[in-house]
Amino acid sequence: MWPKLVAEAKDGGADCIESYVFWNGHEPAPGQYYFEERFDLVRFVRIVKDAGLYMMLRIGPFVAAEWNFGGVPVWLHYVPGTVFRTNNEPFKSHMKRFTTYIVDMMKKEQLFASQGGPIILAQIENEYGDIEQPYGADAKPYAMWAASMALAQNTGVPWIMCQQYDAPDPVINTCNSFYCDQFKPNSPTKPKLWTENWPGWFQTFGESNPHRPPEDIAFAVARFFGKGGSVQNYYVYHGGTNFGRTAGGPFITTSYDYDAPIDEYGLRRLPKWAHLRDLHKSIKLCEHTLLYGNSSFLSLGPQLEADVYTDNSGGCIAFLANVDTEKDKVVTFQNRSYDLPAWSVSILPDCKNVVFNTAKVQSQTLMMDMVPSRLQTSKLDGWSIFREKIGIWGKSDLVRNGFIDHINTTKDYTDYLWYTTSFHVDRSHLAGGNHAVHIDSKGHAVQAFLNNELIGSAYGNGSKSSFSVEMPIKLRAGKNELSLLSMTVGLQTAGPFYEWVGAGLTSVKISGMENGTVDLSSNNWAYKIGLEGEYYSLFKPDQGKNERWMPQTEPPKNQPLTWYKVNVDVPQGDDPVGLDMQSMGKGQAWLNGNAIGRYWPRTSSVSDRCTSSCNYRGSFSPNKCRTGCGQPTQRWYHVPRSWFHPSGNTLVIFEEKGGDHTKITFSRRTVSSVCSFVSEHYPLIDLESWDGSTPDDGRNAAKVKLSCPKVKISLLLSLRVLEIPAEPADPINKEAATIRTLYPLSRRPV
Repeated sequence: MWPKLVAEAKDGGADCIESYVFWNGHEPAPGQYYFEERFDLVRFVRIVKDAGLYMMLRIGPFVAAEWNFGGVPVWLHYVPGTVFRTNNEPFKSHMKRFTTYIVDMMKKEQLFASQGGPIILAQIENEYGDIEQPYGADAKPYAMWAASMALAQNTGVPWIMCQQYDAPDPVINTCNSFYCDQFKPNSPTKPKLWTENWPGWFQTFGESNPHRPPEDIAFAVARFFGKGGSVQNYYVYHGGTNFGRTAGGPFITTSYDYDAPIDEYGLRRLPKWAHLRDLHKSIKLCEHTLLYGNSSFLSLGPQLEADVYTDNSGGCIAFLANVDTEKDKVVTFQNRSYDLPAWSVSILPDCKNVVFNTAKVQSQTLMMDMVPSRLQTSKLDGWSIFREKIGIWGKSDLVRNGFIDHINTTKDYTDYLWYTTSFHVDRSHLAGGNHAVHIDSKGHAVQAFLNNELIGSAYGNGSKSSFSVEMPIKLRAGKNELSLLSMTVGLQTAGPFYEWVGAGLTSVKISGMENGTVDLSSNNWAYKIGLEGEYYSLFKPDQGKNERWMPQTEPPKNQPLTWYKVNVDVPQGDDPVGLDMQSMGKGQAWLNGNAIGRYWPRTSSVSDRCTSSCNYRGSFSPNKCRTGCGQPTQRWYHVPRSWFHPSGNTLVIFEEKGGDHTKITFSRRTVSSVCSFVSEHYPLIDLESWDGSTPDDGRNAAKVKLSCPKVKISLLLSLRVLEIPAEPADPINKEAATIRTLYPLSRRPV
C-alpha cells in the first residue's frame, strides 16, 4: 500500500513524509534486527524518494504513538539496572546503539539529504520536556546527552526534539498540539516547526469516535503559517492499522484511523483531504513572499487580525483572521471589505483577492459504507475448531504463594496468563448459597472459571486499566478449582516511568461462606504463560492441517476459549476489505498467518459525549465532536488485499468470550453517496492557474463539482438551496437563511 499512500499524500499537497522508527519492531531481541515486510525501513524511504518527496525520520527511539510500550522493546526493561528515559547508563547505551544502527543504515543507502537523499530532518527523543519533572535531577542531563549523542552521528541534516523547551543549539525544539501558531522556538536562529498537528484523535475500545472538523484543522494551519511557521506536519495524515499486537495504550483499538485525511483503508476522507489540499495550494501561492518578505501585524478590530508579508519585488500577501468563536464579521483591509466567518482565516496571495477561506469547504463529501460480502467458505472444507483447556495445560510454568505480575511473567510474548488455585469447602460452609468471588486486578481483563465453568468476565478501560468485580458462583462440597485467565490489551505507551506499570491480579476473595469471607490471595497459585493454541501456532498456514483441528459440520456457538478455522475466498472487486466481527466477543484474528489484530466490538455508552452536530468554531479537544455512542467502537478490521491468495485462504479466529462465528463476514469499503455545499459566497477558484489577474469582484460563479470513484453519476437526487437575503446583517449565518427547493437556480448557474 505504501506507493499509493505516498502518492495520495503528494496529490494532497504534501512535500514531505514523516514517520517514526519503531525500535521494538526492528530489534525484537537484543542484537537481533528485523527490517522485512512492514518493517522494511529502507524500502519505505526509497518509495518516498521515488515520489519526489522529502522525509523526516523520527528515530526516537521512544515514540509513544499509541504503540505498544511506546516503541521501546520490552526486553530492555529486564536488562538489570535499566530505567527508561533518564540519566541511566544501561538505557543510554542501548538507545545509542540502536540510533547509531539506524543512522548507519540510512548513510549506507545514501538517504540523508547531505548525501543526495530525501531525509531532511531527524528526530531524537519525543515529547520529553512535558514529563521531565518526575525524573528530577537526572532529567536534564539525559535530555542534553540525547541531543549531543544525536549530533555526534554526523548526519549532515538538522536534528529536532519535539516539546523539548531547552533543546541545545543547534538542535531545534518543535511543537506538538492542535494549535501551534503561538509557539516560538527557544532561539531566534531556529525555524518554527510543528511536528504534530492532530487532525483527529485515537480511539480506545469502548469509546465513541472522535472527529476534528476540516474547517478547524485548516484554521490552525493557516494561523501557523501566518505567524511565521516553516514546517507543519499532520500527525497523522494516514494512520493505518495496528496489526497484530502492536496497539498500545492500553486499550488502543486495532484501527489507527485517527480521522485522518487518508483513512485506515487508504482512501481519501472527503471533504477533509480536499479542503486541506486547497489550503496547501493557497499557501504555496504565497511561498516566495513568505520566505523572503518581512512580516507585520495589524489589528483590524476586536478579535480581527491581519498578518501581512511584503517583499522587495512588490509581493504582498495577507492572512486575515477572525478568531471570534461565534460571530461572523465584515472586515476592512486596504480599503476593501471582506466577509470573515467566525473562527476562520482568509488567504490573500496579492493582499487583494481571497483564494481560500478556512471555514468555506468547497470540496464534496464522500459517504463511505461497509458493504457485506459473504464469507464464502470452501465447499470442500467447512469450519474446524480447537478448544482451549481451561487452566493449566501441559505443565505449569511456575508455582507461587500469592500473585505475580502479569507482564513481568509473560514478558509480553502473549496477552494471556493463567492463574489457577484450588480450595476445599466443607459442606457445612455452603449454607445460605449466596456465594461470590471478588477479584481485584491492575488490568487489563480477566475471564473467570470455577470447576471448568465460565462464571464471568471483567475489563478495565482506556482511562483506568485496573478494575474490581464481584461474580456470583456455585460452590460444591470438597475441592473447587478456580482458574483465572488474565489478559493484557496492549502495554502502557507513555508517561513517567511507564515501564513499571504492571498488570494482573492483586486480590481474590470468596464471600458468602458460613465462616465469612475467605481470602485466596496468598494461596498456592500455579501459572501458565500463553494459550495451548499459541504454543502449537494454530494461526500459521502450515498448521492448517494440524491434527489438533477438529472438523465440525456445525461448530458450537457462544463458546469461550475456542479457535475457529475456515477456508475463504477473496472478496470480489478491488475495494478495500474489512472483517466484520460484530457477532463475536473478543479475541484475535489471522488471515494466511498474517495477524489482523485484536478484535473487540465493545460498545460505547449511549451518553459518551456524542452530539448531533459538530460546530467547528472554537478550540478543539478530543471530547468536542464525537459520534457512534451506543455502537461498537470498532466493528470492522482491515484485511489488506495483498494478504489474500487467489485461492486457498485460511482465516483463523481465537475467541475469548464466545460469539456466533456463522455471522462473520467480509465487507468492502465503498462510496455510498456524494454531496456538496454550494453558495454564492463560496466561489470556486482554480488554484492551479490563479495568478491574480482575475480580481475577486463577486462575479465568480458559484459551482459545485461531484465525482464518484469508478462510478458514473446517473441521477441528481436532490438540490437544496440556502437563499440568503440580499443584504443580511450576518451574511454567512445559515440559521438566518430560508431553505427552499429550486431548479434551476434563479441567481447563479450551477
